[in-house]
Amino acid sequence: LGEQELDELLAHRDKINLRLQSILDTHTAPWGVKVANVEVKQVDMPESMLRAMAKQAEAEREKRSKIIHAEGEFSAAQRLVDAAKLLATEPVSVQLRYLQTLTEIGVEKNTTVVFPVPVDFFSGMQKMFGQPGASGSPAASKG
Repeated sequence: LGEQELDELLAHRDKINLRLQSILDTHTAPWGVKVANVEVKQVDMPESMLRAMAKQAEAEREKRSKIIHAEGEFSAAQRLVDAAKLLATEPVSVQLRYLQTLTEIGVEKNTTVVFPVPVDFFSGMQKMFGQPGASGSPAASKG
């Protein structure tokens, strides 16, 4: 039993039982004795080994948890890339998303609402009213 790895000992008792029976048969056959059955029922381990096993199991669970979390993050990032590509090819979808966001903001009970205004809006206003301080603009000629 001392030659076996602990995980193997716990997981493959039937194989170990057969191996032990084979070893016993080779030693008892010359005496005319046949061992009918060998069964490892319980393995007693030192307390330090039990603590080490518990730490190993905890580390394995933590590893799986981190892998699952990383796979989720990767999947979310891929979906964001796909969404960005779709929005880049369909300008109307950006406007619809903008309106949807405004609707979501309106539903919330906020005391302050930040209203996002497209940059194009300001460039249109500058053309309409003229740039402040520029010569020949309505704002500059009134002074």
